[in-house]
Amino acid sequence: MPSPEMQRVHAFLSDFARRQAARTTALPGGFAVYDDTYAQSRSNNQVVIDAAVDPEALPALADEALGHLPHRLVSVIDDETGRACAEPLIRAGYTHSTYLVMLHTGPVPDGGPAQEVDLDALRVPLTRRWRGFLPDVDDEVVRQLVDRRAARRRGADIVQFIGARTEAGEVASWADLYVDKATGTAQIEDLITAQDQLGHGYANAVLAAALHRAASHACDVRFLTADALDWPRHWYERRGFSIIGHTHAFERA
Repeated sequence: MPSPEMQRVHAFLSDFARRQAARTTALPGGFAVYDDTYAQSRSNNQVVIDAAVDPEALPALADEALGHLPHRLVSVIDDETGRACAEPLIRAGYTHSTYLVMLHTGPVPDGGPAQEVDLDALRVPLTRRWRGFLPDVDDEVVRQLVDRRAARRRGADIVQFIGARTEAGEVASWADLYVDKATGTAQIEDLITAQDQLGHGYANAVLAAALHRAASHACDVRFLTADALDWPRHWYERRGFSIIGHTHAFERA
């Protein structure tokens, strides 16, 4: 049985995916989300499993739900369910990624200099960053990956983009903050720093501001997710985050 904190995280992730979507379809064990405006964004067009499911039936279920798209993404929120689904999905050609759910258990920092910014302020640095991450994709894919942030405003009671600026005024690092006021749960998502601004403390400022704002909304569960195999998990641990669980993602081109 997941801890009470993980149960809140599970509910938050499921609710956010539903609320963000342009439309949803119920499926055994979960639902599919769709947004034709961002058809090339996998996270906006995927299958989300948030209940018990037949692992062997899941590949066919995903094919039926996402058959009109060139990609497949299946997100499994529960750790035990995700591990059970891994073998059938890998046999069906999916790659498997495990993500850590990390709860902030350290002291809440002062707000610091980072502030809320609008999507227009993020557009240029975010486009540059996506160009670096995905140098071979076309302009339309990058545009959708940038613009899809607008859809996230539907996902929670409070959705803010937090940015730290250079002396020249350009946003150097940024992240999303999502707050569910009813449950006191907050997620920090997509903390990114511009390539030419790495190592100057901007990400620290953004994280501090996001945590401070989450606490100001009486959120006692403040969490983020991090790739289990990538270095940021250690960076977050040094800033007061502890691993409390896992989620799983399965992708196929």
